[in-house]
Amino acid sequence: MNDDFTLNNETCKFSIKGCRRNSAHMLPVTDWLCDLPENVNESDLVEVQFKNTRKGYYHNVNHLNLEKGSQVIVEANPGVDLGEVVLTGRLVKLQMEKNHIDTTRYEIRSILHFATEQDQERAAIAREKEHATMIKARQLAKSLGLEMKIGDVEYQGDGSKAIFYYIADGRVDFRQLIKVYAETFRIRIEMKQIGARQEAGRIGGTGPCGRELCCSTWMTNFSSVGTGAARLQNISPNPQKLAGQCAKLKCCLNYEVPVYEDAMKDFPPRYAQLETQEGTYYFFSADPLKGEVTYSSVPHVPTNLQVLTPAKAKQIIEMNSRGEKPVSLGGKTTIAPVEESGYQNVVGQDDLTRFDKKKKNRNGGDRRDNRRDGNRDNRRDHRDSRRDFREHRDGNKMNGNNENKSIPNSNSAE
Repeated sequence: MNDDFTLNNETCKFSIKGCRRNSAHMLPVTDWLCDLPENVNESDLVEVQFKNTRKGYYHNVNHLNLEKGSQVIVEANPGVDLGEVVLTGRLVKLQMEKNHIDTTRYEIRSILHFATEQDQERAAIAREKEHATMIKARQLAKSLGLEMKIGDVEYQGDGSKAIFYYIADGRVDFRQLIKVYAETFRIRIEMKQIGARQEAGRIGGTGPCGRELCCSTWMTNFSSVGTGAARLQNISPNPQKLAGQCAKLKCCLNYEVPVYEDAMKDFPPRYAQLETQEGTYYFFSADPLKGEVTYSSVPHVPTNLQVLTPAKAKQIIEMNSRGEKPVSLGGKTTIAPVEESGYQNVVGQDDLTRFDKKKKNRNGGDRRDNRRDGNRDNRRDHRDSRRDFREHRDGNKMNGNNENKSIPNSNSAE
């Protein structure tokens, strides 16, 4: 097999080592400077990858001839660990800047030597324990009544330490759990909390697009994804399609948001109403990519739909501000799009707003639930007050009739 890729008719060559995938097949890095001789000796920093997506940065103090894929033994706390070299040279510093690693606070340890057969056998024995340890760890956490999930277990290369990755919605007091783990597994315990997106990245998989998950291949920093991104792009509000393997909104929903936001700058505000001699038209939908905005004669109902350009809609809004009304919108008549029939939210449990974070009030409760309960109580109090008012009014009428009847009797008695 040829070790070089030939580009531009032999004028440029790129070594196959520059784009080699690591053994974990997660978070690969393309070394575009691998063929430059001065790149090797420019920095002694090396990026080393361990299980799944865990990486670390180390000094090559012994000046080893390291290449991508080399198995090395590095310093750990305590003991040593076995990892794979994934990046060397000038790009390591840029990689650290990309991952927001502060060298003044981050302790950079050293690479000791290449991994021997004994080191690799010892690491393989430790890795064989990981699945059984994870199952046992979940049972112990459940027995202690802790609301957490052990997502993964990673043993150190020498088997003296294990990292337990867990997922929890809130803060968990696992001091007693660490004691139980230490007595059960006879190793040093480290607990590391991760989110649902990080768990999906560590496990890996294939997305509905047919490609590997972004969180497993290149994404390291996870930005928040809201339902507004789906609404802005006019994506069907189907939670089953918008959710990824982590049960959260797909990260790719944010990829094209800047394009839509830039296109929407020329669109009129959605709350603006268009006044014509035929009647009032309300905003119904917008298509930024086509440059069209649709208005309806009934709010939120697809009735007498008219498709306009943003410039035409702004022109009518300007006419309305001067007190003028056109005869009609003069747009293109269209019909409402037919919704997909393959999904029906028959029980109301797959609401798109379930992805939004619930706002907590000062008492720790859900503000939306409290507001809903408060509205229900207000309606109940309003009904009670109306009933009391009617009873009081009817009582006054009856008392008035009795007084009117008693007056003639008193006069006749006199």
